[in-house]
Amino acid sequence: MTPWLIVSGDFSTHGGMDAANHGLASYLASHAAEVHLVAHAIAPALASRVHAHLAPRPFGSHRLGNPLLRAAGRLWARRLSARGGRVVANGGNLDAGDVAWVHYVHAAYTPWATSAIHGRWVRACHRRYLREEAAALACARLVLCNSRRTAADVRTLLGVPADRLRVVYYGSDAARFGPVTAVERGAARRLLGLDADRPLALFAGALGDRRKNFDTVFAAWRELCARPSWDVDLLVAGRGAELPAWQERAASALPGRIRFLGFRSDMHLVLAACDVVVHPARYEAYGLLVHEALCRGLPAIVSAAAGVAERYSAELGDFLIEEPESAAALSKHLLDWRSDSCAASRFAPLAAALRSSTWDQMGREIVECVDRERAA
Repeated sequence: MTPWLIVSGDFSTHGGMDAANHGLASYLASHAAEVHLVAHAIAPALASRVHAHLAPRPFGSHRLGNPLLRAAGRLWARRLSARGGRVVANGGNLDAGDVAWVHYVHAAYTPWATSAIHGRWVRACHRRYLREEAAALACARLVLCNSRRTAADVRTLLGVPADRLRVVYYGSDAARFGPVTAVERGAARRLLGLDADRPLALFAGALGDRRKNFDTVFAAWRELCARPSWDVDLLVAGRGAELPAWQERAASALPGRIRFLGFRSDMHLVLAACDVVVHPARYEAYGLLVHEALCRGLPAIVSAAAGVAERYSAELGDFLIEEPESAAALSKHLLDWRSDSCAASRFAPLAAALRSSTWDQMGREIVECVDRERAA
């Protein structure tokens, strides 16, 4: 059978692009005789089923590890291309001239920096990522995108012709992200040390470059908690350079109303404990956490420009945030959700549809796209 090579930073079952890479690799491992992965880290259960080629990530730095990943990717791309292999590389990780899989468009968002020194480093990294992204996508024969939003960005910002773009949405693990039962909800709350009945909202995302927009969530929470009737507390799952500062601000301004969980690899459990997800990201190519929350049966308030918002029906439009920078607008969305006793049931058809789309289905769609392009 045809050998496949996937070049990406990580293959794991949590995190947006990492979980998608894991899903594709798992599908190929079940259907192809020879699968090669070039990465910094691969989940052990997956590594045992494929040919794993690990590239170092010195000091945990993406910037330092990226050239080593590219070098290993080029080596194995040459070897396998000579045998007619398919090469799939995430974004700008490798300019192999075969398939580029875009999970995030660097040209669509300029990262925010915490200081002048940090800013110089961030800008230097961003310029490099932009060059690598443009080079890889310019020579790719096929560009896979995780949403129509991503495809539009690739077309307008990077000049890739529409006839080379294909949209394949992410799948999910229906076993882990199925509907939450009352028993599971109670167990999750006990495990996390949470009140059994207190309404809970969840924000999940990195607390570093402000792309996920926790600053607006925090401002909205201050407005809401000034209302005696607001009975919802906020959980925050994520880590980053700004985490200590946000913990200090929350302890001072909103004692007892925001709890920081740090990084969690058990988001299926965290979601089981919550009632709504808040995701006003400034830029989001897709938004797998929102997708998974919906699969668990939670309503999700999300930026209208996020890729996952494309999955919302017109009837759910009142959960889409048109002004993600506005704390007042976000507060209104949250108040509307709290007063809507049918919010969860309104999301039921979308939740069922998303649960039916598995990682294997995504993998099959990708293979079909690649095979059609090769046959053309």
